[in-house]
Amino acid sequence: MRTDVSLHTPVRTPHDAGATAAGPYVQLVRPDGSRVPSSYEHWVDDVDAAQLRSLYQDMVVIRRIDTEATALQRQGELGLWPPLLGQEAAQIGSARTLRPTDFVFGSYRENGVAWCRGVDPESLMRVWRGNAAAGWDPFTVNMAPTQVIIGAQALHAAGYGMGVVADGTDDAVITYFGDGATSQGDVNEAMVFAASFHTPVVFFCSNNHWAISEPVGLQAQVPIANRAPGFGIPSVRVDGNDVLAVMAVTREALERARSGGGPSFIEAVTYRMGPHTTADDPTRYRDAAELEEWRAKDPITRIEALLRADGLFTEDFAASVTARADVVAAELRAACIGMPAPAAMDVFAHVYAEPNSWLDTQQEEYARYLSAYGPDNDDGGPAGSDHAGAGKKGGRA
Repeated sequence: MRTDVSLHTPVRTPHDAGATAAGPYVQLVRPDGSRVPSSYEHWVDDVDAAQLRSLYQDMVVIRRIDTEATALQRQGELGLWPPLLGQEAAQIGSARTLRPTDFVFGSYRENGVAWCRGVDPESLMRVWRGNAAAGWDPFTVNMAPTQVIIGAQALHAAGYGMGVVADGTDDAVITYFGDGATSQGDVNEAMVFAASFHTPVVFFCSNNHWAISEPVGLQAQVPIANRAPGFGIPSVRVDGNDVLAVMAVTREALERARSGGGPSFIEAVTYRMGPHTTADDPTRYRDAAELEEWRAKDPITRIEALLRADGLFTEDFAASVTARADVVAAELRAACIGMPAPAAMDVFAHVYAEPNSWLDTQQEEYARYLSAYGPDNDDGGPAGSDHAGAGKKGGRA
């Protein structure tokens, strides 16, 4: 297998390559932890022992977040949760290359990216517990809130990238989506705009092989990375379970964006080891043998093997990582269970940036409806007012 593919060269593989992950892609660390010679090595030459350990800890922590959130959903504390089990390297390797001033537009599964951007445990839980329409203020962490509409975030990224060009800064934009989203019009339209306006956008496709119950090979007759050059966007295919390889190709794409080279497309070949969401049962459509094949390529055990080979994986280090993951999981559980229920009228807050008479009318009607059940339910004022979402009586200013 050829493992060194230029960002500027379309990848050619058999038509079923998307379903089997066969064919060439950038890889720096094999599943057994051994290193792969590659021209991409210079992009991660600065990753020393401390940074490698940090990447490992990041992946362990977000897996712990993921398993804790899944357990919370099973226990009735969350309405839904989208697991990222198996995709830790793709999220950590790319997110840790970003600058604070770069902007991220993710889907609903980029909870690891959100963690890297500084989103706290309570904010990660807020949407999935049904307490808010958005989990965090996007401008405090430079990451847009969770996007459930498939592929819509790619258009947002293209538009933001056009703004970056207009502002004349060297900031970059990255947008994440799955393999299924590449069949959506929004993603393709976003690439048209990004290429046409030469925007500094990195399109990051986490090809986890399953768009809910649909295998990627059904909708991608060639590797997904092959599509981008048709829009005039250079692309690369990378082993998405190799955190160093993901970091290398993302750094290259970001450098291209910052230097005025325009957009890039990354296809990170990974695998969704859990369900699409906690409402899904993958055993109904997925072969158990396929899952076991990908367990052998686990991104965390791969870097653990590399650390062990370099004498960097000690008992003390392992214990400290486990302790850190347990602390974060405990914080997440406490924040979730202790989260106060939103006021009934909170549903109207933050819908529009400016006052909106149409929304005010809806809010007044709903307030009258609630008041029919007693004064404790009459807790709203017009959307956009000081009282909206505050749990107090309110009226027009």
